Amino acid sequence: MRPARALIDLQALRHNYQLARELSGAKALAVIKADAYGHGAVRCAQALEAEADGFAVACIEEALELRAAGITAPVLLLEGFFEADELPLIIQHDFWCVVHSLWQLEAIEQASLSKPLTVWLKLDSGMHRVGLHPKDYQGAYQRLLASGKVAKIVLMSHFARADELGCSTSVDQVAVFEAARKGLSAQVSLRNSPAVLGWPDIPSDWVRPGIMLYGATPFEEAQSQAARLQPVMTLESKVISVRELPAGEAVGYGAKFVTQRPSRIGVVAMGYADGYPRLAPTGTPVLVAGQRSQLLGRVSMDMLCIDLTDVPQAGLGSPVELWGKNILASDVAIQAGTIPYQIFCNLRRVPMLYTGA
Repeated sequence: MRPARALIDLQALRHNYQLARELSGAKALAVIKADAYGHGAVRCAQALEAEADGFAVACIEEALELRAAGITAPVLLLEGFFEADELPLIIQHDFWCVVHSLWQLEAIEQASLSKPLTVWLKLDSGMHRVGLHPKDYQGAYQRLLASGKVAKIVLMSHFARADELGCSTSVDQVAVFEAARKGLSAQVSLRNSPAVLGWPDIPSDWVRPGIMLYGATPFEEAQSQAARLQPVMTLESKVISVRELPAGEAVGYGAKFVTQRPSRIGVVAMGYADGYPRLAPTGTPVLVAGQRSQLLGRVSMDMLCIDLTDVPQAGLGSPVELWGKNILASDVAIQAGTIPYQIFCNLRRVPMLYTGA
């Protein structure tokens, strides 16, 4: 059996959720959209359900998967509904729903609902992706109340640059949010993972931890609270072939790496079809036989090459950690010119094995 696999540590997942609660002093929706950032939404929800205040997903398809698996906790639809005919399903399954556009507000006003909704009313405070314009916010709140079709409203927005600790944009967005919600009596939700970790003074009755749940930092620089996170996924495989090469030999497609000395090259059963980033360059860290080493040459669809020259204990069958508790996913992502969010979400084909249930 091919040795590539992803180990998912559910106890680490719970630790990271508890850290979000500790740092924020608020209720926390565990964000498990995109199949829990590639970690398996159902298994992650099951691991967290006993203590989570609820979950957040992108769309109703993801929410229905949770209900089908027996998850009864609140589930927030972060993109709301895409068609008005989703509203009966939202009511039937007791989903919470973001309203970010006036057309969604109008659809609720016009709908015949068997019971009232819980709505999270989203403001565009400066990210300019989705959210109501500040001039429409108060009116939308009042219209929802007047409709008689809403039981509770939470006021929310989303930060564009909270992962940049020296940037004032988040403070500016808070000011826009506070001005727009002035006089409204409702709970608020502002803080995502970087804001939970790095912006403790931003008010938030509800927080929405996402990437931090999976043990990856949202920051490019070291940050004290992010250092407390525990990686949840370990992507691993084994050395399946060893080559002894003299100096001057090219390795892999395109001759992107040429040996500068006599070298031992290990071939690992892992490639971009598994989700390992193709653009990870020579020098990207790996752990082989317990010792740190590096990627060599271009990543192939099913295989990649690593340097065994200075790891004499490594050979055929040696374990390789591509990312996990020793090789941080964020370090691999930086080398590949991307972010840990993407490399987690790109994971495919490899079986997932869960521990700490």
